[in-house]
Amino acid sequence: MVNMIDTGNTAWVLLCTALVFFMTPGLALFYGGMARSKNVLGTIMQSFFLIGVISVEFILLGYTLIFGDDIHGIIGDFSKFGLGGAETTILSDTHIPELAFVAFQCMFAVIAPAIMSGSITGRMRFAPFVVFALLWSIFIYNPMAHWIWGGGFLSDLGALDFAGGLAIHVLSGVSGLTLCMLLGRRRGYGRMPMLPHHLPMTILGAAILWFGWFGFNAGSALGVGFLAANAVLTTQISAAVGIVGWVLVEMLHRGKPTVLGAASGGVSGLVAITPAAGFVTPMAAIIIGFVGAVVCYLAVAIIKNRIGYDDSLDAFGIHGVGGTWGAIATGLWATTTINPDGANGLFYGGSLLWPQLLSLVIAYVFAVVGTFILFKIVSAFMDMRVSIGSESLGIDISEHGEGAYNQSEFKSSGRFISSNQTSLL
Repeated sequence: MVNMIDTGNTAWVLLCTALVFFMTPGLALFYGGMARSKNVLGTIMQSFFLIGVISVEFILLGYTLIFGDDIHGIIGDFSKFGLGGAETTILSDTHIPELAFVAFQCMFAVIAPAIMSGSITGRMRFAPFVVFALLWSIFIYNPMAHWIWGGGFLSDLGALDFAGGLAIHVLSGVSGLTLCMLLGRRRGYGRMPMLPHHLPMTILGAAILWFGWFGFNAGSALGVGFLAANAVLTTQISAAVGIVGWVLVEMLHRGKPTVLGAASGGVSGLVAITPAAGFVTPMAAIIIGFVGAVVCYLAVAIIKNRIGYDDSLDAFGIHGVGGTWGAIATGLWATTTINPDGANGLFYGGSLLWPQLLSLVIAYVFAVVGTFILFKIVSAFMDMRVSIGSESLGIDISEHGEGAYNQSEFKSSGRFISSNQTSLL
């Protein structure tokens, strides 16, 4: 059995697993830098803690619900509960141990609800968020991942999602938007500035995300070869042109290029290419990344302000909108020349666009309805939003009892006491 293992493919998938793991701490820094200083630790914690919670959920339950034997195209069965039977199995198509595939997919499951946290920064209590994220992973992410990757009805309809544009970015972005609207705006939103407190941290997070994204997309080839190489190149090109596209539009709209805009443009390009990375040519990736950055900028800088919803760190504006465009673009530019196991998009004479559009409608409806139901269930037992005083004080102190920085506060005794010490008084 050992001789059946392709060591090159296995090494590649294990390396990509580590790269995708690194994305969640990168996301924490990306979001943390954009938060206000009083909320930075709470923002980071929402991503970092989920590495623990969702990893356990995925190993015990998530993997079998996604990749267990299909039940009527809706969900996997419990044949692989607790990874039963996976310990010594080798995947026949790529000749890698199934446990390597489990580890790789686990990292996808971890980052999906972490992305959603960017919509509710600064106003949701930590414990209810963790409970909600756990339920969301079980009842929303797992079924959607099964539908598109595990032999469910969307894959039967012909929908394609190479690395998670639909199952991760659209689903988490739309759920984040729904969640932030259910919670309501941050107090003072639209009347007082809520600027990023540490842009260098955000740039570092964006760079880590970009680095990890090569594993995210190219690792989805599950082996070393032409497909992985194409995914690496399309990922790089789309992210690069995303920076250019966002900054150009920003200069035309606001007059000056910003560092935050460059970081946002790069991530927009990465999100847009994710569902298409293993199906389109590098030249198509240029168009996908540029258009992705433009539509995400419009969503973040114009549409959000006109509608008035408080998507704190633009999880929907970048991940939801970028993932939506990426799914559509896959239906336009996918070609079997790149991936014989895929399909031809509209520009190559195929009919892939229609299942792509249908899958988007299903994902949007499922995310909105599912998030609404789970929110109502959790809110029946727990207070979802922090109090007025806690929101004013900040999530870091009110929820976690610690501050990110040793800022001094003057007390009536005349002594200066660090913010970390004030929680003890």
